[in-house]
Amino acid sequence: MASFPPRVNEKEIVRSRTIGELLAPAAPFDKKCGRENWTVAFAPDGSYFAWSQGHRTVKLVPWSQCLQNFLLHGTKNVTNSSSLRLPRQNSDGGQKNKPREHIIDCGDIVWSLAFGSSVPEKQSRCVNIEWHRFRFGQDQLLLATGLNNGRIKIWDVYTGKLLLNLVDHTEVVRDLTFAPDGSLILVSASRDKTLRVWDLKDDGNMMKVLRGHQNWVYSCAFSPDSSVLCSVGASKAVFLWNMDKYTMIRKLEGHHHDVVACDFSPDGALLATASYDTRVYIWDPHNGDILMEFGHLFPPPTPIFAGGANDRWVRSVSFSHDGLHIASLADDKMVRFWRIDEDYPVQVAPLSNGLCCAFSTDGSVLAAGTHDGSVYFWATPRQVPSLQHLCRMSIRRVMPTQEVQELPVPSKLLEFLSYRI
Repeated sequence: MASFPPRVNEKEIVRSRTIGELLAPAAPFDKKCGRENWTVAFAPDGSYFAWSQGHRTVKLVPWSQCLQNFLLHGTKNVTNSSSLRLPRQNSDGGQKNKPREHIIDCGDIVWSLAFGSSVPEKQSRCVNIEWHRFRFGQDQLLLATGLNNGRIKIWDVYTGKLLLNLVDHTEVVRDLTFAPDGSLILVSASRDKTLRVWDLKDDGNMMKVLRGHQNWVYSCAFSPDSSVLCSVGASKAVFLWNMDKYTMIRKLEGHHHDVVACDFSPDGALLATASYDTRVYIWDPHNGDILMEFGHLFPPPTPIFAGGANDRWVRSVSFSHDGLHIASLADDKMVRFWRIDEDYPVQVAPLSNGLCCAFSTDGSVLAAGTHDGSVYFWATPRQVPSLQHLCRMSIRRVMPTQEVQELPVPSKLLEFLSYRI
């Protein structure tokens, strides 16, 4: 396992270029509690960006128009501006119009967001039901919002209308994730210590409850082929689940504090987890090995110190779509961009009170949300992937580590394909 503490000499580290800011409007006597932006999300097709603006509000903006607005009017933009408003987009299978922004009142504090898009060929897993309230077309785009009261609300992105209200969790819905295969299978992670699996093509029927966490569940993420789910939570918990059988595959051991975020690489060969122990680990999810460690405190803290309070808690982690970079956000007022084969951040950006981050669909921009309901955007490290890396990703999309190890190729090539060099 490679252990990568942050390098002290910051002259070697490049500052990321600011793309823009979406600043939440501050009302007089606005309560500080409840304004947090716990989650940001990009639509799978890159058409929309959404974030929780604080209190009960979610804002949806057309992403291309948001970028254009930054270029035309500078980086700063107060989010109640009308400059982004565009004609409505039709979701009924007819001629599409341009998208427009929406401000959605969710009725309670919003903790989580997730976009989902449907593929008509993917049928509901509930085969006995012949009638459904909703029939989603190929151009359907949904937004799921997880609320403080345990409810999950499903919205039509194009119209801003409420479609479904899912009620079963008894505590905060801390995270949401859709299966990437277009099946509209939704998984929710909650402080009630459970994960719940919902089939939106079956009108939001709850299919399964995944139990195993002994404390709060903070985050969950699907593998790119939708076959594996990772869930992380309090008490150092990192679980992997088989989403065909709804059984636990394994528990990953290594963190010394609550684990609060997770994300798979685009080829599914790597798993990144972020923890309050000041570390980001890169795992091989197929065998549970820790391949890399990115430290946010130098020298690395002892397990006792890492398990307690410190000012380097890592709040979020996200994998770039190039499979080479990850971004992490910590309490030391810094966003870091790492290469998976480098021992120090390749770019950094200042950010106070950050809570969450996500890469844009094309990987060119990182968005980060803060305690005051605002969002900040930076240009990400741009590098043309090598032909070797592209070939490695193509192989690893279809071949787990165990099968790679059986290939009749030189040991150095096996190490490269296994992300060990």
